Amino acid sequence: MGICISIASSEIHDEAEEHYCHENVLYLPENIDSFGIQRVGSLYSKQGTKGLNQDAAILFQDYGFEGGAFCGVFDGHGKNGHAVSNMVRNRLPSLLLSQKIALAKLKTTAENESGTAPSKDFLKWKEACVGGFKVMDKEIKLQENLDCSASGTTAVVVVRQDEDVVIANLGDSRAVLGTMTENGIKAVQLTTDLKPGLPSESERIRNCKGRVLALKQEPHIQRVWLPHEDSPGLAMSRAFGDFRLKDHGIIAVPDVSYHHLTPNDHFIVLASDGIWDVLNNGQVASIVMEAESEQEAARAVVEAATASWKRKFPSSKVDDCTVVCLFLQNKRRPSFLPAET
Repeated sequence: MGICISIASSEIHDEAEEHYCHENVLYLPENIDSFGIQRVGSLYSKQGTKGLNQDAAILFQDYGFEGGAFCGVFDGHGKNGHAVSNMVRNRLPSLLLSQKIALAKLKTTAENESGTAPSKDFLKWKEACVGGFKVMDKEIKLQENLDCSASGTTAVVVVRQDEDVVIANLGDSRAVLGTMTENGIKAVQLTTDLKPGLPSESERIRNCKGRVLALKQEPHIQRVWLPHEDSPGLAMSRAFGDFRLKDHGIIAVPDVSYHHLTPNDHFIVLASDGIWDVLNNGQVASIVMEAESEQEAARAVVEAATASWKRKFPSSKVDDCTVVCLFLQNKRRPSFLPAET
């Protein structure tokens, strides 16, 4: 499937084996250009002060075909959240691709027999994402030695195929596009943070007898509770896992959208909510654009967020922070590469 770089908790998986991990932080070495990764993007994850890092992230080069890319961020929660995010990180890319290939074969046969025009590729990817996420959730539930009744993970993934980008979002991680304008880099949010406070989300939850309310000590955070029990208090409205709430409005159906790339689109940033709690879209886009190189961009955002946590919430525990940067134009040059002559 191509070269893969990924991180989940304290585990690292890399077909090229060209990076190393220290204290749950991933570094990309300077010779990574020989593998072509720096032209695709970078990822970086840093453990907060709440305990084990439950975030996971992945970046695939040549996903599906040469020039394609897949990236994702998965923010685990609950006792076994780190195991769930790890499992999704490892399984979801191949699951979505197999779903897409199967759908393409079926629809090509049906279209040839009916004589109708082929469906747009986005519709196939959308169906593959919805079906793949459903299968992923079932596979998590079938794990005999993994209790996910009150544990789960968010997921925000991006699939790039040529100039087409498909975004699938589940929960409150976020994808942001950096596009160039006459006034500099502009941040365009590609996903909606799927939280219980959204009217459409809260309506679904309440229709399923789930309760949506905030605690007195944190009135700004709406949470999901069981009908007759003050638990578990989930702060997102969609997730893998969390099976105690699946009958009460929590779903594993992603919000899938499409973006056609233009020459002005420079990068896409995926990040867990630990980033967006302290940095806005514009700040993140500026940090990425001003980074010394592609390979340093993700780390620069994480370090800026960590510093912002300490300034804004000095008495609070810092959340895990994870970022994936997918670069789209291949125009920037890392500082360690000599200029062409």
